[in-house]
Amino acid sequence: MSNVVHYKCPNCGADMAFDSVSGMLRCDSYGRTDNIEHMAGMKDLPRDAEVKYEMNDEDIQAANSAFVKDFADPSDTDEPGYYHTFGDNEAHEYHCKNCGAVIITEINTAATTCSFCGAGVVLADRLSGILAPSKVIPFSISKEQAQEAFKKWCRRGLLTPSDFMTADRIKNITGMYIPFWLYDLNGRGELEATCTRVRTYTRGDWIYTETKYYHVYRKVDLNYLRVPCDASKKMDDKMMDKLEPYRYENLKEFRMPYLVGFIAEKYDYTDNELLPRVKARVSSYVDSYLRSTINGYSSVHINRKNINIIKKRADYALMPVWMVCYDYRQTEHIFLMNGQTGKIIGKPPLSKAKIAMWFTGITTGSFIIMQLISRLLGGVLL
Repeated sequence: MSNVVHYKCPNCGADMAFDSVSGMLRCDSYGRTDNIEHMAGMKDLPRDAEVKYEMNDEDIQAANSAFVKDFADPSDTDEPGYYHTFGDNEAHEYHCKNCGAVIITEINTAATTCSFCGAGVVLADRLSGILAPSKVIPFSISKEQAQEAFKKWCRRGLLTPSDFMTADRIKNITGMYIPFWLYDLNGRGELEATCTRVRTYTRGDWIYTETKYYHVYRKVDLNYLRVPCDASKKMDDKMMDKLEPYRYENLKEFRMPYLVGFIAEKYDYTDNELLPRVKARVSSYVDSYLRSTINGYSSVHINRKNINIIKKRADYALMPVWMVCYDYRQTEHIFLMNGQTGKIIGKPPLSKAKIAMWFTGITTGSFIIMQLISRLLGGVLL
């Protein structure tokens, strides 16, 4: 069964959407706001629960007019081509409750907007059971704020073309919830090394060098909490890593209204599939910590090192990202913005003229400084 969930204003019937400023579900037409934390449904569900999100009378009273519509049965009509069944790894059809239009989504889409009426919809069957996120960091930056922050970021580019710095060619800005796994890991490390301390001293006409050797042993037991790893095939892992860190004081228990008005994806990789990548990352942390405990030696030679990373738990979470599509000189540039902190990642175009001017300026400045130093020293530098 496939469910489409809308959230309607009980006062005027308009679509409600998540407001990043207030952190509440808001109706722009009537001005009504509802506290998502007090809404029923999708709360404290076990990870392996076999459930469908269907709001009962109590939910409706608490959530103020969410409602669910199932697919039309293909047997209800004799019109050819009315109903199409997609394969398991293809797109799926949903019906918008707002206008009745067919919504075509990829298999991993969990929230989207109707292309016909613009209503925000949540695909509840993709957020239940083992597919249900346990945590979410809501957007704290609105679309207008994201657009203004991107324009300011463009204007700070010292080596970008002048017409790029105006930031007047933004094609679109899309708010997306990206699937992440948050890992709690234990890292244990052991290290044995041969270290030296070298001392040089003089006695009479002789210069002595004294070398002392030490056998050094270190053992650490470290816990790392909520190490993030994006679980989407579509997103570039390096860019997603650079978007960090997220502030976990805003991490909340997942509730579907947070997704209304945004696009959301479910995970492509399970926590076990991504575990080797996370273990490699945390292993480097443990290694750096082990090495930092060895100080005050002239040389360090590591004889033996053993690092073991153990997964304690992994939580499925959704993180907010603004995707900015910028059309510059018939080339599309993609930039990502952390929807919580405003950090922007991307490669802007570079101006060859500005680079040449910068290089010339640096070279000329260095030459002048060297000439001044030479004159102060009483010589002439040619």
